[in-house]
Amino acid sequence: MRLNRDLQAIKNRKAEVDETVIAQVQAIISDVRKNGDAAVRKYAEKFDGYKSANFKEQLAPAIRSDYFGILERAADRIKDFHKNQIEKSWSIYKEDGVMMGQIVRPLERVAIYVPGGTAILTSTLLMCAIPAKLAGVKEIVIFTPVKNDEKISDELIQAAEVCGVSEIYKIGGAHAIAAAAYGTETIPKVDKIVGPGNIFVATAKRLVYGEVDIDMVAGPSEVLVIADETANAKYIAADLLSQAEHDILAGSILVTTCEKLISEVETEIERQLGYLKRSDIAKKSLENYGAAVLVSSIEEAFDVSNELAPEHLEILTKDPISHLPKVKNAGSVFVGEHSPEPLGDYMSGTNHVLPTGGTAKFYSALGVYDFVKYTSYSYYPQKALAELADDVIKFALSEGLDAHANSVKVRFE
Repeated sequence: MRLNRDLQAIKNRKAEVDETVIAQVQAIISDVRKNGDAAVRKYAEKFDGYKSANFKEQLAPAIRSDYFGILERAADRIKDFHKNQIEKSWSIYKEDGVMMGQIVRPLERVAIYVPGGTAILTSTLLMCAIPAKLAGVKEIVIFTPVKNDEKISDELIQAAEVCGVSEIYKIGGAHAIAAAAYGTETIPKVDKIVGPGNIFVATAKRLVYGEVDIDMVAGPSEVLVIADETANAKYIAADLLSQAEHDILAGSILVTTCEKLISEVETEIERQLGYLKRSDIAKKSLENYGAAVLVSSIEEAFDVSNELAPEHLEILTKDPISHLPKVKNAGSVFVGEHSPEPLGDYMSGTNHVLPTGGTAKFYSALGVYDFVKYTSYSYYPQKALAELADDVIKFALSEGLDAHANSVKVRFE
């Protein structure tokens, strides 16, 4: 199949949230704030068919399956990477007796949203819970929707045990976000909400931000592949398709210096589509938001990439490691033909909760630093304050804040 030859569709992919969706989500949030559990129960039944009075799941020990072992190995790699992000409090001591510093403390209670739609993202639970644990968060809770059978998948139960999380609420959607943000009679309020979700979940997270913190408002997923004439068309096609199968809004972009490679990749895409289970989704995604861009140099390829600031960036060139310094804006980078993006989704150890839609220009991947807060402190003895008193007083008066000035002045009267 033929990929688009320009990036306009990709650039326009990040559409504004429909006003109808915003109004619906605002109404749900308002209802949950006012009516608590009763409102949550009403929406759980309306949207998911879940009728139980008790939202909280009592977890039995997980089944020790082959899948459990995979989760443990993934968790070990995630811990090994993220432990390097742990920050410590620090202090400065000066000769005049001044002491200053910064205190790093973990958040108390964090909610992880795990979608329950077309795929149950157990990998996302690991990506969120493990950095939170490393940061020292005491209470980590999961919100995930269930259907009228009221069952949580065995895979999610196993992932929760691997992460050391035992508190799960069987609700999803905007009403779950509202319950986490404001609390109800049976659901304690959290300090931060992380994890992906559909447009209603994403909109709810945006609307409750300020009452609680959130990780980011994520949009459709995307990958950009930079390739030269040495790249393998089969690998590129497979990697573009692995992103396209997410949903029909996913973006898959090839930027290359080799015109022949574009034709080879398109042929490979057509061949590989023939045996994929989610080929209909992938095909529609590529038709609307797949693109192939021919550039005159690798430098120009990185200019295109840095402007788009992709969630995932693959570098498939002759000497890929040498090009790492050219990356300015990307959520996560995969270097070389044996580092495909799905490796990062599951087993590399790097985080896959990433900024999308160009927000990698100012957002970072989820990490340990997202689950801590920083408090600065200062101690000044009288003599040290005296040396700065005149400057502080004049500074305050220049801003018309005489009470600020007086706060220092009275200490020397």
